[in-house]
Amino acid sequence: MEKGQEETPATAMVTNGGVGSGEAIGRDASICGHESLNSLLSANLAPDVFREVSRLLLGLNRAAPLNVIPVSDSAKALSLEHDFDIQAFQFSADKEVLREPRVVRVGLIQNSIVLPTTAPFSDQKGAIHEKVKPMIEAAGASGVNILCLQEAWMMPFAFCTREKRWCEFAEPVDGESTRFLQKLAKKYNMVIVNPILERDVNHGETIWNTAVIIGNHGNIVGKHRKNHIPRVGDFNESTYYMEGNTGHPVFETAFGKIAVNICYGRHHPLNWMAFGLNGAEIVFNPSATVGELSEPMWPIEARNAAIANSYFVGSINRVGTEVFPNPFTSGDGKPQHADFGHFYGSSHFSAPDASCTPSLSRYRDGLLISDMDLNLCRQLKDKWGFRMTSRYELYADLLTQYVKPEFQPQVISDPLLHKKSS
Repeated sequence: MEKGQEETPATAMVTNGGVGSGEAIGRDASICGHESLNSLLSANLAPDVFREVSRLLLGLNRAAPLNVIPVSDSAKALSLEHDFDIQAFQFSADKEVLREPRVVRVGLIQNSIVLPTTAPFSDQKGAIHEKVKPMIEAAGASGVNILCLQEAWMMPFAFCTREKRWCEFAEPVDGESTRFLQKLAKKYNMVIVNPILERDVNHGETIWNTAVIIGNHGNIVGKHRKNHIPRVGDFNESTYYMEGNTGHPVFETAFGKIAVNICYGRHHPLNWMAFGLNGAEIVFNPSATVGELSEPMWPIEARNAAIANSYFVGSINRVGTEVFPNPFTSGDGKPQHADFGHFYGSSHFSAPDASCTPSLSRYRDGLLISDMDLNLCRQLKDKWGFRMTSRYELYADLLTQYVKPEFQPQVISDPLLHKKSS
């Protein structure tokens, strides 16, 4: 923790969980006593060195660092009263002759759970709703147009346990959590991306990992189900739901065209590409991922997707350590354990010009806000020409052959490779 900072509830939970990953990340889940890599570097580097390091790590937007946006007094008051971080930045685009700027204000929320996982399920869900509400109100007070919550935000991320009782948290698309957010979406004229554990009551109560898109009038615009299900470490999600069946939909909203690449889908470049081919301008990546597994990959994959596909990306990860009543194993020979590890937060935005915001805290709840001029998407397409220089017909032919049982890789061997010397 930074010097003089009081221990927050989220920090206390992490500390009690006793999860750390090496000397650099302490048992309080800080990075050498700091909330984020950016705050660590800022505190320990000379200003001119910090600017150069930031240029390399975060990039430049139109040849300059991102501007910091002032946070409204009402949003600041909510963040102080309810103990969550709030940060705001601006991505700009070049002024065009034939188009006006298309500036949209976007928000991401990361949060820890509230009650122990042994508490009654209804109490756990209700407590999370109450915790997230002032964060959404702060977004509304800040004029956020589109807001995205973290993966399965309305429950603990219990998919490590393989226990079926956690399925009780699943809701229909128009269930309790959606109705809760619909009121706030309408109140603040805000589109909200609502990632839930979905119970499909029309198809045998099948369970899906789903993002429900709530329009700024409080209406349900549509849904997208998670395309890629992990089978690595403690992520036993295939015990609960299958790969999604909704394709790669892009939702045209009052504030822009958005898509949702849920969690593990960020490891699949073609998944990112498909949302771009369908015209996405902002792709959200609501996630639940832990430090030992993926933290070095976290700043890279979304930024690469934003560059390669000429759209903005909002990456959201939950925070804290969630301890479950019954120990479980990963099937990797390690001793049984009762928690996933530490969800390292670090939510951030990436832009198509390779610039990105500093990340939110590694252990505190937070709201990240960004103004982004969507004109930047087309400007970068024009600059780099990735769409024009891509060879989709070659990729399509290879993929068509690859999915066939008789596929043979295109490998040309050196004719002398296996020749015996005389």
